Amino acid sequence: MTIEFDNNLPIYIQIMNYIKGEIVTGKLKPGDKIPSVRELASDLQINPNTVQRTFQELERETIVETRRGMGRYVTSEEGRIMTIKKEMAKDVLDRFIRGMRELGFQGEDIVAAVAESVGHEDAEKGDV
Repeated sequence: MTIEFDNNLPIYIQIMNYIKGEIVTGKLKPGDKIPSVRELASDLQINPNTVQRTFQELERETIVETRRGMGRYVTSEEGRIMTIKKEMAKDVLDRFIRGMRELGFQGEDIVAAVAESVGHEDAEKGDV
């Protein structure tokens, strides 16, 4: 696992976002075991306390569950995973819309730009 850390965001949040991304894209499936604190700290070359904080936050958000003596696992609750996916999608859309507005685009222009972009992407894939 490799993460390009951004100095403007706490490392534990960046790791949380990475793990959430792995879950919502299906790379980590419901019930999958996640690496231990030591493994992840070693892989990322960061302090184990940072990884521990990441896991505590993921557990608080009910994304990860601890099974005594067995480790940490991705939640088996599909609904929770879908909620996380929707939250992450909303964040992406909010950043996109904010950026488009900074460029001077308004509602209909933003929708048209997205439709045009999706149309080009579909054409490149041969979906048109």
